[in-house]
Amino acid sequence: MPLQSETELARLIRAYLDTLRRESASVHTVRNYASDLEQFHDYLARAGEPPGPAAIDLLLIREWMASLYAADLARVTIRRKLSALRGFFEYCVREALIAVNPATLVQTPKIPKKLPDVPSEDQAMALLDGAESGQFPRPYPERDRALLEMLYGCGVRISELVGMNVGDVDFSAGWVRVRGKRKKERQVPIPEQALSVLKSWIEARGELPEEPAIFLNHRGKRLTDRGASLIVKMYSVALLGDSAMHPHSLRHAYATHLLRAGADLRAIQELLGHASLSTTQKYTQLTLLDLMRVYDAAHPRAK
Repeated sequence: MPLQSETELARLIRAYLDTLRRESASVHTVRNYASDLEQFHDYLARAGEPPGPAAIDLLLIREWMASLYAADLARVTIRRKLSALRGFFEYCVREALIAVNPATLVQTPKIPKKLPDVPSEDQAMALLDGAESGQFPRPYPERDRALLEMLYGCGVRISELVGMNVGDVDFSAGWVRVRGKRKKERQVPIPEQALSVLKSWIEARGELPEEPAIFLNHRGKRLTDRGASLIVKMYSVALLGDSAMHPHSLRHAYATHLLRAGADLRAIQELLGHASLSTTQKYTQLTLLDLMRVYDAAHPRAK
């Protein structure tokens, strides 16, 4: 989102956002950071020309942060806005516009750890089996089945799924090339059932040399994140009566069910494309909670 006033600060923010795009940051990140930095710019411009980066100190950033808290914004939102500001000032340091990143001196708001809601194996199977049965009529049933099977069978992010091209799939070996965050690529195995359904959809899709995407919308163009999310929601509401399920729920289910079955945590990290093992370790907390529930329900000394 371009800033309306081309002040020095606005010009540098624009240059920073262009750098993010060149570095292949996600569209969502660039859009959110643009909004966050525009808000920061407008806050400083309340009394006229906002100061340049060299004149923005820790006190001014804390004042802005206080205004965010006063607006009763969620802590996760404030964290993202601070992250956007840190990234911008880091860019200014690299460009030799300032010597030190003042935003790194601001304490990051703490948020309570919340474990993701994970569909059970029975729920996942009911969703996939229901889609296969055709009990919820849809215009492109093969596409929808392939989409659901790949989300649960491969544990990919929704952006990774809609970004897949037909040429990314090795049908003979049963692998798919996945482009993750920052364009990092990984190879993910495709379960036999998902591979079969995917073949059926690509055959139904037909040859479209001008459109390499696997998953298409009704206009024959690449399906968007939003379009794929709506498909998941429609099926989950129709088949499970659950309006809270979203594509990431199936990614959580993929990781949690693998871990329960004894898969190695580092292998799951590679499959999910997590940069840090600590991100993957949240799934161990989920399985521990399962064990505690079993213990509480079954052990005679639990209560």
